[in-house]
Amino acid sequence: MSYVLSDHIGTDVRERILVIAERLFREIGYQKTTVVDIAKALQMSPAYVYRFFDSKKSINAGVARRLMGEVEQASQAIATSRGSAAGRLRKLLTTVHEMNSARYVSDSKMHDMVAVAMEENWDVCKAHMEFITGLIADVIASGVASNEFHVPDAGAAAMCTCAAMVRFFHPQLIAESANKPGPTLDQMIDFVIVGLGGPDLASEYKRKAR
Repeated sequence: MSYVLSDHIGTDVRERILVIAERLFREIGYQKTTVVDIAKALQMSPAYVYRFFDSKKSINAGVARRLMGEVEQASQAIATSRGSAAGRLRKLLTTVHEMNSARYVSDSKMHDMVAVAMEENWDVCKAHMEFITGLIADVIASGVASNEFHVPDAGAAAMCTCAAMVRFFHPQLIAESANKPGPTLDQMIDFVIVGLGGPDLASEYKRKAR
């Protein structure tokens, strides 16, 4: 019982550290935030914080993992919901874009954290991208099974979809592309869905373009 209680307390403390770290990253910026700042805000000693995270880098990885987990949870709920494959795919792609924009792009102080996370914690980012790609593949496969989509390989189609959506998925590209010419989010999703489907979807795409 004592081990279970200890594990529970440890998990709670780790979560508190990540919540405060994220708040400070947003308030004063990732580069300016120190472990001492995080410990002070938590009324802990830096040594106690280091019992749960061995470096600021590992705290950053934890914050990134936490934020990405929220996107994954919302995306999974959409992928496993009822409705047409095209409708679920549209909602999933839109949600990933909107959540990444809200978490990383609308707050300029989080840009440093994102850049460092992608440099120093690539495994965290890679696992997240693989998870999202897997969900997209599941939705596409369900569309193939219902004769809604017509592609020979759902996994390859999902990777192509993510490549097409990178401008709307990647936090830094979202920010950089904001005021540059290019397709809108809805236009790109329309294009992707038509590429996955048959004549009916192509006709609908043409109708909307008029």
